[in-house]
Amino acid sequence: MKRLIATAVAAVFALSACGGGSDPLTQATPTTAASTGGSAPAAASVTIGSFDFPESVLLASIYAQALQAKGVTVTEKPNIGSREIVYDQIKTGGLTILPEYIGSLLAFVDKNATAKSTTDVVAALGTALPPELQVLAPAAAQDNNSLTVSKETATKNSLTTIEDLAKVSKDFIVGGPPEFKERQEENFKTVYGLEFKQWEPTGATTADAIKSGTIQVGNVFTTDPKIILNDLVSLEDNKSAFAAENVTPLVFKAGVDDTVKSTLDAISSKLTTQGLLDMMKKIAVDKDDPPVVAKDWLTANGLL
Repeated sequence: MKRLIATAVAAVFALSACGGGSDPLTQATPTTAASTGGSAPAAASVTIGSFDFPESVLLASIYAQALQAKGVTVTEKPNIGSREIVYDQIKTGGLTILPEYIGSLLAFVDKNATAKSTTDVVAALGTALPPELQVLAPAAAQDNNSLTVSKETATKNSLTTIEDLAKVSKDFIVGGPPEFKERQEENFKTVYGLEFKQWEPTGATTADAIKSGTIQVGNVFTTDPKIILNDLVSLEDNKSAFAAENVTPLVFKAGVDDTVKSTLDAISSKLTTQGLLDMMKKIAVDKDDPPVVAKDWLTANGLL
């Protein structure tokens, strides 16, 4: 669940954290094919939103630039907030397109969902989502939830799986996004019998908090390059507490036409987990701007 993240990442994403206190819903910038040098007539007019973490901003930019290249008029509303905030925007048509993660989305709309595989989660979403909304074809790319520890903690306590945490979790402080406790506490108890000493909202600083020892275990998303940079260990989810988290466009059905759908499907057909990890490294480590990284990926994959 996401998905559903101060550090080099936070510095790079001053634009993607809170916008200096400005309201992202008032900062929308419409762009069209004409404004980007294209000449094709607009096939549609869409509004693309994103969650308030860097990868979501990147994915939204990929969607936006690909659609602009097809003549679609795009308004971008980045960094809106958590799923609890953003979902209401797309459900009512305030947003047309949102890059989503299928497992976290299903858990949000159906608290009793048990589906875990990509196929089962997509099928469950077909029933659980309101009639106004639809998920398009999922990408192979996944950014999974994890419980991650330092290499030292893993070695000292012989931790390789989340199940192994049960013997030490009562002595551990666990961190993650602010909504992490509400979404996962009962799940961890049910599946693994985990009870933690304390829950801390660490957000984008989770990986650094693990490294510094401020927390002993944290919810770090698996495409975060700091897992490697900080020499962290993501524990195996051996009992599938977390569902598949394929990247998938969530759309307001009345606002998208065949051009929009086919363009987004083409993106999903090219997007891999390794590709997503490579792009996130460019942003978090190399400090490239998300729209630049998005454009380079689209160009390399023949989508611009």
